[in-house]
Amino acid sequence: MPRTALRICPLCEATCGLTLTVEGTTVTGARGDRDDVFSSGFICPKGAAFGALDADPDRLRTPLVRRDGRLREATWEEAYEAIAAAVPALVREYGAQSVGVVLGNPNVHTMAGNLYPPLLLKALGTRNVFTASTLDQMPKHVSSGLLFGDPFAIPVPDLDRTDFLLLLGANPVESNGSLCTAPDFPGRLKALRARGGTLVVVDPRRTRTAKLADLHLAPRPGSDALLLAALAHTLLDEGLAAPGTLREQTEGLGELADALARFTPEAVAPACDLTAAEIRALARALAAAPTAAVYGRIGSCTVEYGTLASWLVDVLNILTGNLDRPGGALFPLPAAGPRPRPAGPGKGFTLGRWLSRVSGHPEAKSELPIAALAEEIETPGEGRIRALVAIAANPVLSAPDGRRLDAALAGLDFMVSVDPYLNETSRHAHVVLPPPPPSQSAHHDFAFNGFAIRNQVRYSRPAVPLEADRQDECEIHARLVLAVSGRYGSVEPSAVDEMVIHGVLAKETADPGSPLHGQDPARLAGLLAGENGPERRLDLMLRLGPYGDRFGHGSAPQAVPGEDAGTGEGPAGTGGEGLGLERLLAHPHGIDLGPLRPRLPGVLRTRSGRIELLPDPITAELPRLRAALADRPAALVLVGRRHLRSNNSWLHNVPALTGGSNRCTLQVNPEDARRLGLTEGGLARITADGGSLEVPVEVTDTVRTGVVSLPHGWGHDRDGARLSVASAAPGANVNQLLDGSRLDPLSGTAVLNGFPVELTPLP
Repeated sequence: MPRTALRICPLCEATCGLTLTVEGTTVTGARGDRDDVFSSGFICPKGAAFGALDADPDRLRTPLVRRDGRLREATWEEAYEAIAAAVPALVREYGAQSVGVVLGNPNVHTMAGNLYPPLLLKALGTRNVFTASTLDQMPKHVSSGLLFGDPFAIPVPDLDRTDFLLLLGANPVESNGSLCTAPDFPGRLKALRARGGTLVVVDPRRTRTAKLADLHLAPRPGSDALLLAALAHTLLDEGLAAPGTLREQTEGLGELADALARFTPEAVAPACDLTAAEIRALARALAAAPTAAVYGRIGSCTVEYGTLASWLVDVLNILTGNLDRPGGALFPLPAAGPRPRPAGPGKGFTLGRWLSRVSGHPEAKSELPIAALAEEIETPGEGRIRALVAIAANPVLSAPDGRRLDAALAGLDFMVSVDPYLNETSRHAHVVLPPPPPSQSAHHDFAFNGFAIRNQVRYSRPAVPLEADRQDECEIHARLVLAVSGRYGSVEPSAVDEMVIHGVLAKETADPGSPLHGQDPARLAGLLAGENGPERRLDLMLRLGPYGDRFGHGSAPQAVPGEDAGTGEGPAGTGGEGLGLERLLAHPHGIDLGPLRPRLPGVLRTRSGRIELLPDPITAELPRLRAALADRPAALVLVGRRHLRSNNSWLHNVPALTGGSNRCTLQVNPEDARRLGLTEGGLARITADGGSLEVPVEVTDTVRTGVVSLPHGWGHDRDGARLSVASAAPGANVNQLLDGSRLDPLSGTAVLNGFPVELTPLP
């Protein structure tokens, strides 16, 4: 008899609630959960294909261990023993820096990927950490760190209340949003216009999002920072800046006009390929709107001046008085995040505390550029990476110059992959640890609730019992931590979670500012609810968080110094009671915690305790942007693109999500196609820094002249991978066009958009 089960979708950042149909242990259907407090029944094709992904026959069921040069099925015990024998020995012989860690994008979509990597890094003691952030949003972390003192203090547009939304380099109708967690992003954009608001989209392609806009501007790719600087200059030059109460909380406002003096609309217009009149009109419309939010995403991050563009997005929100304002850009308050602290100076944010060994790239947020991973493996000498732990990561496809990295991985002494597939990267591993399908895993969005456009909290227990021959993903991570630290076999994996719990409670009870000061940590640990260690840790985070019950010591809904007191009422849906796991389990569709509220100055952790509008790294980078005004633009540049049925390289093995318009084609404007002799459906050779690719051509006027577009995440053509559907239509790996030399210097983020290419027609 079929039954239903609730599950939060883990396949993109929208985090929609699903209602699964389950027959026995098989998910046979998925629809939107109409009672979900956040998504209200919305679902996209990825969520609808949940069952197909869950049952993919190519998913690994048992661990693989390399023996005699081949990966063979092994027991879990054999897999962990192989890790425990290899990694600690390499660390003893060559030091902690001989081990590198790569964390892929899917980590932020799972509980295990949020809870355990920090423990793994601590156990290894390595600084050689590489993540998908330097292929995506690291510029936003860096700019937020410099502005607000906290790289995770990222304001999000208040979509449901704003009167004017300016989107740059974002296509949320197809991506479902990013660093802005918002189920049914398309519906929210339509609602904005229906209530009389204005949507402006800046994108070199006429995307599905751009087609909804009141105004679509198609500048030259990579010019976002110049355009934003000209908008800020115009606000200051024409007396349109109105920061309001932000003026008292901001340093550097007086110096900003001089810093941006050269970026007049007239100076910037040729580089952007827009008119000065268009730039001035946009600045004036932004200033005139009752409320407004500026939002930039991957197209403005993965470019040469990505950190400056990310910084200028918030400069505009500050100059117009829309930062930390309803209808503007606000800071979410996630239920499992740290409780708000009183306002005051903090430790601030520092870049370049250490450098990469080979090329001297500065760290950002304790990470090194993933574009530098291959050279750190290849180059002999002390500190060379000899072992690698890759968790939910496929950098052979996602990072620049995959061929070079492919060869480098083959030369490692030892590699561990935590991955459900044998893909282009994990095929090099000596041990592969496969997590179970998502239906057999619990889910809470630790990361994405920090970017949600409405405060809410939801939790899904596994929809299907864990099969006897599988291990829970959290247990896999806990055992991996023990194996690399030399403690496997002597400590139970549950001890990893208990160590965290007791460590947190010991710190809290010793903190005079905590409501738990002076309490007994062991007694408090005994009060935690949950069927296992991860649930107990979630309960602890909820209890200590901004809405938590504090174990009965202090009421969560009370205002905190430095935070907006709002109405003085408790969060919606909590009835004024504090939050914990048991209360959350009693609300299977989630608990609505109310709209975002102003939080300044409480979120600030800068050394001054104020917004630092012109931090030194930004000031030092501005001359390079000024020099770009005189650059001669390339004749042809490339940008990526997203598709509603894809998420990077994840979903190309699910038949329901492939084919149709989700194809790996090179989109070319008709005018450029005629000039270059390209034809619809024909082949072209595309060449850039890292080499050449042969790709099928799609002629379309949705891409502007001087720009071509090739999607990210393809190239499933390597021997040894087990991706039967993806390998049947492998596509071309766009990142092979890059050699890793093009980086945003402040964040170390690879330039994946706006780089020059050459095209040649092929027979």
